[in-house]
Formats: sequence, C-alpha cells, structure tokens
Amino acid sequence: MSDQFKALILDQKGEEFTREVKSIDKNFLKHGDVTIKVEYSALNYKDALILKNGARLVKEFPHIPGIDFSGVVEESKHKEFKPGDEIILTGWRVGEIFFGGYSQYAKVNGDFLVKKPKNLNLRQSMILGTAGLTALMCSFTTKATREELLLGDKVENVIVSGASGGVGSMAVMMLNKLGCNVTAITGKDSNAEYLKSLGAKDIINTKELSKDARPLDKGLWDGAVDTVGGKVLENILAQTKDAGIVAACGNAADIKLNTTVMPFIIRGVKLWGINSVTASIKRRQFLWNEAGKLIDFEILEKSVKEIKLNEVIDVYPKMLKGETSGRYIINLNK
Repeated sequence: MSDQFKALILDQKGEEFTREVKSIDKNFLKHGDVTIKVEYSALNYKDALILKNGARLVKEFPHIPGIDFSGVVEESKHKEFKPGDEIILTGWRVGEIFFGGYSQYAKVNGDFLVKKPKNLNLRQSMILGTAGLTALMCSFTTKATREELLLGDKVENVIVSGASGGVGSMAVMMLNKLGCNVTAITGKDSNAEYLKSLGAKDIINTKELSKDARPLDKGLWDGAVDTVGGKVLENILAQTKDAGIVAACGNAADIKLNTTVMPFIIRGVKLWGINSVTASIKRRQFLWNEAGKLIDFEILEKSVKEIKLNEVIDVYPKMLKGETSGRYIINLNK
C-alpha cells in the first residue's frame, strides 16, 4: 500500500463547507477490516447532493464521499476475503456515515463486500454500480416474482418510468433481455432513439402520465418499474393489470402518493418497495452474477463518461442542475 494516496475530502468548519482532492495516508482511513485498492467509483445523484453540503447524510467531518466502488483487496482480516480478490461495494451507507470510494484506497467492513463475478470487469461493475443493482432488483421483482407467485403466468407488457435516468435506462435493457415488451416513459423526447436501442418497444412522454389518476384505468401493464413517484406512479398503479407487480425505487418527481385502494383490492396489484442499500449479500451476489447476462455493455458505453477524481468537483453541480446525462464513472488511477 502506498504511503501517500489521493482522496477527495469534504470538510465543514462552521458555515464553511469545502471539497478538495488531497494526499493522505492509511492512518486517515478509520473504518473496517478490509483494505481495497480502488480502481473505479461513480458519480451518482446522491453523491452530488453529498458533495454540495453533506445532504444531512454525513455526520462527521472530514469525510471521504463515494457511495459505490470496485477494486482489489490489498489487506484483509475478514475470513471471506484475501489479497487479490476483486470486489464490488454498493450501499450500506458507505460514502455517508462510512468513508467511501472517492479515494485510491478504501477501508471497509468485509460484510459489505461482494466478490466480482467473472463475467464482469471492474470498470463494467461501476458502469452498473448502485443504479445497476437497483435496476436488477426492480427487474427481477417485476418479472420473476410475479411469475413465481402466479405459478408460471408470464409477464409480457411492462412500463418503466424515468427511463432516461440511470436506474430506468438499465431496467429497460434488463426487462427486454428477460423477454418483456417494454414501454419507456421519459420527459426527454430526444432520448427516444437511445431508449429504443436499449430495447424499448414504445415511448411515452412523462406529461401523458402526469395528470390526476383515476381510481382504476384500463389495464395495460403486467408489471412496472417506477423511479419517480408522484402522479406518474399513481397512473401506473391505476393501469396495472390483475396481480401485476409495481417495483418502486425512487422519488425523482415527488415523495407523495395520492392513490386509492382500488388497484390493490380489485386487481390484486402489488406495490413492491425496493431498497438496494441494505439488501442481503446473498441476494446481491445472485443479482451481480446475473448482471452480465442482461446488459449489453457495447450499447451502454455510448452513454458512459469516464472522469478523473479532481473532475468530480466540476461535474457534480451540473448534475444537480440537470445538465448531465448518462453515467459518470471515476477512474482512480488517472
């Protein structure tokens, strides 16, 4: 392990909030029993919020942000990991209450780690990252859970909201690979061709589902992935067919949900909450093992931007203003 290495450090003293790439040593790292040489991290919307002012998620300063990363084990006191193991970390409030991945080295609890599958490399792991894991959970919940509950009834027609975003776009691709006819909801008409390249059969503008929802509407969808909440989710619930599962994982539009019991008691619709932060390691390992089968990285690469650690400070304000698109991954070796 290098004596000195780079990390992005957040600090707060009184009203002054700072973010700066600095040289630190291993004594700065204070959590966990596994030390990892970080190869890649990512810039997620939650990261941008934390970079702005801590977002009331960071409790102690100075702090290293970065809610997900991939890398190679350098030292380990954990029974499941040894030097040389390639790992993935997402969730567990790493980058919030624990030091995160915006550092060339990280020290974390080994119970938080997943061994990288052989069919993914470390870069691909972070192209997926937290958004990819969440999309995997949503897609399998929408399709596989319903088919299992209904003893083989197939999920054919599904709808994905926020389809231009990280979770939504990957869910479109995954559900298409799982054999579904996918309708993508987006507020950006310019993204229609890209969404079709991911596997969307039809495109709906967000405005069409932003009106007040009926208690029940014509049943159109066997299942859905919702990343936005609010009126869009209300309309999706009203349009979901008998026993359909709606996987809800975000609130980009609104945290409120003004609906009735009608979809649930008349059609048996199931609103299934998705929490990828504390999902079990067993579940994570299964989903990561499936990821390589459901993702066409050649297509995803078209929307990936690779940046250096010091460039994060310039990019995150643009993300908060909605001026970015695609997936930003951070190469810690640049």
